[in-house]
Amino acid sequence: MSVKYICRKCGICCHEVPGEFVKRIPIYPDEADTLIEIAKERQIDFKIIEDLVFPDIMNKKILVLTYKIVLDNENKGCPYYIEPQGCTVHRVKPLACQAYPLALKQVDAFNFEISIDPLCNFVIENYIELENLNIEKLKEIFEEEYPKAERFYQKNKKLMFKIRKLEVKKQIEIPRQISLEEFNKYLQNWEREEITVK
Repeated sequence: MSVKYICRKCGICCHEVPGEFVKRIPIYPDEADTLIEIAKERQIDFKIIEDLVFPDIMNKKILVLTYKIVLDNENKGCPYYIEPQGCTVHRVKPLACQAYPLALKQVDAFNFEISIDPLCNFVIENYIELENLNIEKLKEIFEEEYPKAERFYQKNKKLMFKIRKLEVKKQIEIPRQISLEEFNKYLQNWEREEITVK
């Protein structure tokens, strides 16, 4: 197979998609810190909101595992994307962006799987070749992106493991059933604590 992934720098991955689908560009707390610092230096309007969070009812805290970039500017996109050059923070861009068009799909609160974003222009152009890929071909076509998607996947697994470990040690308590009303009350009133892994 001669197909090799080459980024088109089209910005599809950096912009909001019209319709009901809400784009999620997840970033870890350390990545958020880096991007916030760059935004201050460049005087860019860069906003993030909490993404993957768990309420810890034992310590009355919201545990923040990831944030997401808010795409509510004039261009409905990441403020670090500029046409035609593409990403202007390429060397420090988030792991999620480095792995694109391979993405993490959340199966449930604790499980993820790797998938290919069907909205990517490269994927659309090469759909027939990409339709029924086995893992070896996937690694070959997305030679640089696949290891990053795996790192992204592993980092999420480590975060989930850390949460579970803290639960087993009875240092935190995450409810398995919670009403939206209760969760919203916790979000409004409790302190935040970032959960990080290497």
